[in-house]
Amino acid sequence: MTSPVPSFRDLGIEAPVLAVLDQLKFTIPTPIQQQAIPLAIQGQDVIGIAQTGTGKALAFGIPMIQRLCRSPCIGLILAPTRELAQQIDEALLPLATAHHLRTAVLIGGASMRNQLHRLRENPRIIVATPGRLNDIIEQGRFRLKDVCILVLDEADRMLDMGFLPQIRRILQNTPPERQTMVFSATMPAGIVSLASNHMRLPARTEIAPAGTATELVTQELFIVRKENKARLLGQLLRQHDEGPVLVFVRTRRNAGRLTQALRADGHSVVEIHADRSQAQRTSALNAFKAGNARVLVATDIAARGIDVKGIALVVNHDLPDDPENYVHRIGRAGRAGHSGHAVSLACPDQGQDIRRIEKILQSNIPVSAHPAIPSERFQGGDAPKKSGGGGGGKRPARGGPPGRRMGFRHR
Repeated sequence: MTSPVPSFRDLGIEAPVLAVLDQLKFTIPTPIQQQAIPLAIQGQDVIGIAQTGTGKALAFGIPMIQRLCRSPCIGLILAPTRELAQQIDEALLPLATAHHLRTAVLIGGASMRNQLHRLRENPRIIVATPGRLNDIIEQGRFRLKDVCILVLDEADRMLDMGFLPQIRRILQNTPPERQTMVFSATMPAGIVSLASNHMRLPARTEIAPAGTATELVTQELFIVRKENKARLLGQLLRQHDEGPVLVFVRTRRNAGRLTQALRADGHSVVEIHADRSQAQRTSALNAFKAGNARVLVATDIAARGIDVKGIALVVNHDLPDDPENYVHRIGRAGRAGHSGHAVSLACPDQGQDIRRIEKILQSNIPVSAHPAIPSERFQGGDAPKKSGGGGGGKRPARGGPPGRRMGFRHR
């Protein structure tokens, strides 16, 4: 017997909010929304473990807006990056506006004066990065006494970026009776500690095992020398000639160099990293979203703030410093139920880095070779496990359906 298709009407959402969701063409909730919304509407503290691109903004946004329609208080959402804060605001703005709830975004790199002006307009939903919000609080420009619901989005990333002291100060300045929701792709010890100290018997909902790759993203690994990576990337971009491509690097310098090399090779490329001003970052992201630039080169600082529909290919030009960031990176592809593909370029001395990633994935990443670029092997006995046999029919990494491959031979 076929299970009924889930509906927002089954989640305890009140009629006025449902009516707006219908107008906005939101009809079928995602798994994280199905599980988190009823818990949050009941007033429970919630820990949601889900990958990027699973609809978390509405998972916490709908219960928040429903509560704010009944109570004259403030909803506060903390996010690790400027881009993610802006995109959360964009996601919730239609629903908030329909219920006459003002929003404000408080982020670094933008005008403090304008943000203070927004606060004087008494917004009901505030989306902020921890650093900027702390600056405003320490200057005595805003108090958190009216916060009744607090959300930490991409909490593991905020801890990775060193925001724990700021988060603790914010939590200490909000009313203890507030409702708290924490959403994260992984569940490191820091979040467990945060939950035990600042949440009240939180209900935990987990959509995918913490640290696993999204099921709709197939994965592929190339082992090449460092000097051949840019050339291989150029070949990949020509081979995979459909849709936007997101390329990750480890440093700002690498981002600039790779962007110049790809432009010289005839590709339309923009870059996002910490050395770019907020205006430059916003302009680059808008160009990428609009299709005016096909390739976006980014450091991990932007990994949690990029929500672009239709990213079919993510390339790890440089492996991440933290193996858990691999999950966040490739989660940019295959969003909203669509399949995607992730390619990683590793040097011969990075065998241990790949093993650490595979330990989190609980599977091996299939290894491929490109006919135009010399292939290498890992040093020190870290030979990759070959998948399939006879050069074909390779299974993608764990969880992914065998989607369209890059068209290269497999070792």
